[in-house]
Amino acid sequence: MAASLLCDKKSAVKSVPPILEISKLRIERGGTVILKDMSWRVEHRQHWVILGANGSGKTSLLSALMGYLMPTAGEIYLLGKTYGQSDWRELRKKVGLVSSSVRQMMADDEPALETVASGKYAMIDFWGQLSRAEKQRAMQLLQQVECAQLAARPWRVLSQGERQRVLIARALMARPPLLILDEPCAGLDPAAREHFLQFLQRLGQHHQSSTLVLVTHHVEEIMPVFSHALVLQQGAVLAAGKKGAVLTAPILTSAFSTKLKLGCQAGRYTMQVQSKPRILL
Repeated sequence: MAASLLCDKKSAVKSVPPILEISKLRIERGGTVILKDMSWRVEHRQHWVILGANGSGKTSLLSALMGYLMPTAGEIYLLGKTYGQSDWRELRKKVGLVSSSVRQMMADDEPALETVASGKYAMIDFWGQLSRAEKQRAMQLLQQVECAQLAARPWRVLSQGERQRVLIARALMARPPLLILDEPCAGLDPAAREHFLQFLQRLGQHHQSSTLVLVTHHVEEIMPVFSHALVLQQGAVLAAGKKGAVLTAPILTSAFSTKLKLGCQAGRYTMQVQSKPRILL
């Protein structure tokens, strides 16, 4: 009996669907192959980083996941739903997205509290009436991202780092199982970037954290909390899996078409370009 119960429990664990799974995803436009038969699976409690050079397919992959770019072939499973069989407009409300495109659309005069609360409705420049519960939830999230003091401040006076944290709080307003961070450190100075990355570390460590997917060009932005890595090259998966096995000098040298030296200390990565020998004339 005990053995039977144990087997049942193991079966229950194995039956939990992944947060995200793409299978043989292919996207072509005008005779150009953008994504090539890409497969990738994200399980619960995994935090992923996506790396790749410009043109490797990172933006196209995100666009396909959000339902903005229709696949030519293959399948996309997101939060238990299948692309083409579900209303992706409703499904994308369950995915938190922090990107430069969202940041640029915010209204200058909107207070941070309203910016956060608008995430519940996926609305830019919120014009409705907030309920007491929505205000409380928005304030709780501002506290969670360590920006409670910004509640009444308009968007135009927030620093870049503050804006990124407010946008994360906004993305969390709808309690998304998946939070995608598309190059969130772009435009931050070195000090602001490090403060933001330390915040990401704390966010990912929280026991109720959404699954995080960080898109970046820089290995220095990969905090220890990220457990897995996906490396793209020319629209295809070059490597995917546990971070330690994927983030290696040979793989990244191939991904960026440049000989690289990779270092890791205290869970943080560094990368250097190996210079070619000087030619003496």
